[in-house]
Amino acid sequence: MSSQTLVIFVAVLLVSCATRWMPAVRTRQALLLAGSYFMYAHLAGGGYLALLIASSLMNYCWGILLRRRPTASLLGAGIASNVLLLAFFKYMSPLARLWPGTFSGMDFVQQIVLPLGVSFWTFQALSYLIDTYLEEELEPSVLEFCLYMSFWPTVASGPVCRLYKMLPRFPKLPGSLREDFSIGAVRIVQGLFMKFVLSQLLAAGVSSGGVTAGFNTAGIPRSGLDVWVLAIGFGFQIFFDFAGYSHIVIGAARMVGIQLEENFNRPYLSTTPAVFWTRWHMSLSFWIRDYLYVPLTTLRRNRWWHHMTLVIAMVIFGFWHDARFTLILWGTYHGLLLVAHRMGQKLSRRIPFKFPSPLGALFSWAATFMLICLGYIPFRANDVPQAMQMLGAVITPGSYGFAHATLPWDFYLLVLVMVAGYF
Repeated sequence: MSSQTLVIFVAVLLVSCATRWMPAVRTRQALLLAGSYFMYAHLAGGGYLALLIASSLMNYCWGILLRRRPTASLLGAGIASNVLLLAFFKYMSPLARLWPGTFSGMDFVQQIVLPLGVSFWTFQALSYLIDTYLEEELEPSVLEFCLYMSFWPTVASGPVCRLYKMLPRFPKLPGSLREDFSIGAVRIVQGLFMKFVLSQLLAAGVSSGGVTAGFNTAGIPRSGLDVWVLAIGFGFQIFFDFAGYSHIVIGAARMVGIQLEENFNRPYLSTTPAVFWTRWHMSLSFWIRDYLYVPLTTLRRNRWWHHMTLVIAMVIFGFWHDARFTLILWGTYHGLLLVAHRMGQKLSRRIPFKFPSPLGALFSWAATFMLICLGYIPFRANDVPQAMQMLGAVITPGSYGFAHATLPWDFYLLVLVMVAGYF
């Protein structure tokens, strides 16, 4: 975060806080919207602000049509328009790099820049259209809907909000000034420390290299011990980054008088993969569950199809992050992991032997933690061959031992301290 961006952030925060003393609801909302647009224009530029406004107005009008005539074809057209907009900006350029012959003569594709937060505010628009089609009682004003799409703490990187939760909060008078400011300030400071100190420390390392160097140093095959340390280190780096940002956003919104839903809930204490996805980036995980996985399961009643939908949903989840084969591999891994957990649960009901409660819970937690961390290898790897080499080292007994270690000793110690401090 540059010093100029920090100044703009503080200025918008102060202006937004000033809305507390405005008795007129519309005036408060208009000022929040103006601050949100100003912040977005500073971060993304005026052209992408126009795109955000156009998307907001289009989806607002589409919602009116769906309330008047809630048909599947009209919903499908609204979903398609949003998905095509997202796909154009997010996937055209990566696909052009993967298959340059297909896009020969289309030089403009290489110049496409991803609009800030487009993935998140597109998901918010989709949830609004689907909820409206399901005849949820959602009748926002155009001002409220535009504010929902562009609310300045969440517009860049989420959390993904739902209109039926946000709509009652926009006209609501803020609560206790002292309480909101104290809670919000603590959350912001906590988030800044997690995102810009702990996460960056793991990425850069103490002296000679951290997670970034561990994955980006070419020509050095990693041992099994190296891979585990890098996987766990990256797992905590991405947690401190995402959870830290969520703390900042939730704190900033609280200072304005708006309470957002929590986005992380001690995910690395999960005892099963299914529980992990109810604790990690919850706004996004629940969006995938409610608007992708659940509708897919209703298409067929076969058990195999329910298993397949887990894999399909997680593959799409991986592709949503970026158009890379490594992320499709990551999504497939987590889909199969969830299927294996579901099948294991059914099998365990037929086995009379049970571990004693504390021991069983400890074993379940340890297995879940290690399997989740193992999934970070394809997520962070630069390409599929690197991911395969690192995963191969994990299952090769001869690759373990300090004699094969290639990472700096202080990075091992740093990861150990981070893990111990978290737990």
